[in-house]
Amino acid sequence: MAKSKKVAKSTKDGRSAKKRGRKADEQAAPPPLRDLLRIPEGERVDLSSYDAAATPAGPSDKPAGLAATAHMGERLADLQERLYAASTAGDRRRVLLVLQGMDTSGKGGTVKHVIGLFNPSGCRIKAFKAPTPEELNHPFLWRVMKALPQPGEIGIFDRSHYEDVLIARVRELVPRSQLGRRYGQINRFEKSLADDGVTVVKCFLHISYAQQRRRLLERLDNPDKHWKFNPGDIEERALWPAYQEAYELALERCSTEAAPWYLIPADRKWYRNWAISKLLLEHLESLDPKYPAADFDVEESRKRLLLEDASVRR
Repeated sequence: MAKSKKVAKSTKDGRSAKKRGRKADEQAAPPPLRDLLRIPEGERVDLSSYDAAATPAGPSDKPAGLAATAHMGERLADLQERLYAASTAGDRRRVLLVLQGMDTSGKGGTVKHVIGLFNPSGCRIKAFKAPTPEELNHPFLWRVMKALPQPGEIGIFDRSHYEDVLIARVRELVPRSQLGRRYGQINRFEKSLADDGVTVVKCFLHISYAQQRRRLLERLDNPDKHWKFNPGDIEERALWPAYQEAYELALERCSTEAAPWYLIPADRKWYRNWAISKLLLEHLESLDPKYPAADFDVEESRKRLLLEDASVRR
């Protein structure tokens, strides 16, 4: 009987040890960043409740953040190459990174520092400005469809189709009834992209009112940055509350299962770059693209090449 109790106790201790081990593993493995930064589907959004200087799950400080971002470069480039290679065998998958945010939030900086980690020949970058007369003669999604990445590519939108529910709302460029329909059109459009193999990664770069003021002043104080300043930026800044409301509505109505929104605290540039790099890495790793198998006889080609090389040397 004593022996049985000892065996039972040993078994119980073993189960407890395994349980403690599982708990330790769970504590050691943080949740994916895309789970932490994702805007919940259908929930009301209050941007004032999000700290624009926060660094959720990020490195400890700027030097660590810069090093961590650089460290991801090799892995990102490898996954990009595999994605492109897979497309040569008919894989239609591709990635679309959508960048939205107030002026000075870092859309251009993200393109420079994050997309710079990739091979530019496999990227398709489009910066959306005010619509041209030709674009105004078409439905608002027309110009967006023309800029989509091809299979195997990584597309980057500096601003996007969301301008048509942001500035269009703030500046009252279209009737409210038409504006309301656009949210549904955007959701159906993004669902069709996902169904066609596009992984849509939508990032809202959340900058604070005070930080935007500092960055605008930096541009005014530095003659080399005057080209980046437009006096109209001051008028747009005066509409900050209206833009915040417009973004809240867009994030609430258009964060879906097929194309969720991610809120990126953007007051710290190093964290912004790290977070977007990490999000892209997580999505690419989930896709797990493979190099395609050869559609020819590898050994036969090797023999032909060596024979040809031998005949040339003779």
